[in-house]
Amino acid sequence: MENPYIPELAVIKEIKDETSDVKTFKISFRDKKSLDYLPGQFIELTVFGYGEFPTSISSSPIPRKDFFETSIKRMGDATNALHRLDRGSIIGARGPFGNGFPVDKLKGNNILFVAGGIGSAPLRSLIYYTLANREDFGSLKLLYGARAPDDIVFKNEVMPEGKIGQGLDVFLTVDKANEKWRGHVGVVTTLSKETEITPENTFAVICGPTVMIKFAVAELLKMGFQKDQLIVSLERMMKCGMGMCGHCSIGAKYVCKDGPVFTCKETGKFLELPF
Repeated sequence: MENPYIPELAVIKEIKDETSDVKTFKISFRDKKSLDYLPGQFIELTVFGYGEFPTSISSSPIPRKDFFETSIKRMGDATNALHRLDRGSIIGARGPFGNGFPVDKLKGNNILFVAGGIGSAPLRSLIYYTLANREDFGSLKLLYGARAPDDIVFKNEVMPEGKIGQGLDVFLTVDKANEKWRGHVGVVTTLSKETEITPENTFAVICGPTVMIKFAVAELLKMGFQKDQLIVSLERMMKCGMGMCGHCSIGAKYVCKDGPVFTCKETGKFLELPF
């Protein structure tokens, strides 16, 4: 029986700079096996000599490939060490973990994606999944907010004429514009006035900083959404990925084991969360 705590050796195939502190890594297992995962699941990465950390898988599981992608922000010793590595470097990977997004439940419905900052990474996996199965879903809309234009992740995909735009309506905003920005300015919730959003036959999938999720949920509830129509991805203090260390416990739940995807009907029972 394989030990789920032992990482498998993997190779960094490609590295792409997304922003000044976010990079997307294309990773393959050294034994060439493919990773079987759902949109919204995460994986544990090990930078040998520095440590291990959980990170969302930002690529789509279909079509099945011999690699996966993860988009990582520099935040601590291990993520900073990963950012210093080059193509061909050996790292460790184990997983996938978590429940992922309820794709079967979403089928036949409109989907509103609401993302803030690096919260676009787990949603990217679901977005590409829905685009690959476009006939199974209704309208697809993305509301995405970043602090500044330079902080927009996946610029070549979400910016005008970006490749992700085929079959997906994208609405962008920044908290603070620069001299080149000609788009919307304001928090992500203000984008709801830029497009027609109705709660009928619609699920909203939300990921970003806790404060962003709080206000996005409040705005959508005001628009008539029910809490079981609001799906959030929480990446909160996860460590082991298996519910053993207790770092991510919220009430009687573990974000890594019971999530990281929850409906707001479920999160309403978590006293630690403001939504």
